[in-house]
Amino acid sequence: MREGAHPGRIAAYPAQETSHQATDACETPSVTHRRRVARKSTTREPIIQEPDSFDLEAAGSTAGAEAEPEATRRAAGVAESSRANRGWWDRNADEYQVEHGTFLGDDRFVWGPEGLDEVEAELLGPPEELKGKDVLEIGAGAAQCARWLATQGARPVALDLSHRQLQHALRIGGSFPLVCADAGALPFAEASFDLVCSAYGALPFVADPRLVLREARRVLRPGGRFVFSVTHPIRWAFPDEPGPEGLSVSASYFDRTPYVEQDEDGRAVYVEHHRTLGDRVRDIASSGFRLVDLVEPEWPAWNTSEWGGWSPLRGNLIPGTAIFVCERD
Repeated sequence: MREGAHPGRIAAYPAQETSHQATDACETPSVTHRRRVARKSTTREPIIQEPDSFDLEAAGSTAGAEAEPEATRRAAGVAESSRANRGWWDRNADEYQVEHGTFLGDDRFVWGPEGLDEVEAELLGPPEELKGKDVLEIGAGAAQCARWLATQGARPVALDLSHRQLQHALRIGGSFPLVCADAGALPFAEASFDLVCSAYGALPFVADPRLVLREARRVLRPGGRFVFSVTHPIRWAFPDEPGPEGLSVSASYFDRTPYVEQDEDGRAVYVEHHRTLGDRVRDIASSGFRLVDLVEPEWPAWNTSEWGGWSPLRGNLIPGTAIFVCERD
């Protein structure tokens, strides 16, 4: 067991109290996406909290009671984005798991709404080579991916910004560490992991993705691999709708203004950031990684599900997910 990480508990590392000089400490795919247009040592002991009791069916029936926020496009910085998204995922984790838990499974590694499974993709390497590997999952949600990694003999750590998402990881179970922390300030020592992965976690929601990329590189051992999936950048030019209305360009692909949902006082309650494909490649290169593959999963015939703006109709015509496979030399 790593210092400060307790299987069956959530170790919380507030970002403002983390240090880059951490010593072997440990923490939703989470397939995290939702865009509507009109997941070092501490200076004190980690905060350990027991999970609250909750009922998933009740959560699903009461979701949506709050007034709808205003959707807009405006600037949103690092701190505002982090604060808004932590709150959003804490409030919406129950509904998210009710709606998508069956598709994600308890111990599957799904890269996106298309249903591409790591069992088939082997983007982290052949399953037989995962045994004994130290793996960090960023934006883990209920830690489905980390749980699958554990079944392969890996030693995963599941990290997420949302404490409530990690409580769902406790509900499902598992003996690996859960850590509540910001992906832009990872509470781990340099060269702590052989692999880092993120399925729709963190990268779409941070104002400066290079912070996450540089942290991922820092905690990777030489030769390590970081694989992450995000909404395919081309989707930002289309309405976020699963039907025919989602097939006509409605905005500039080059408009990088963040999508923000804000309350009546103008405070952001959800933020998502757009990077073009070229931006992502440049971010990867400038952060010290070598891009070895870019996967754009095709929509499989077996998948008849809709997930927000992802659907068989759109999936057969335009890409919905981009998976970047990066290596640290």
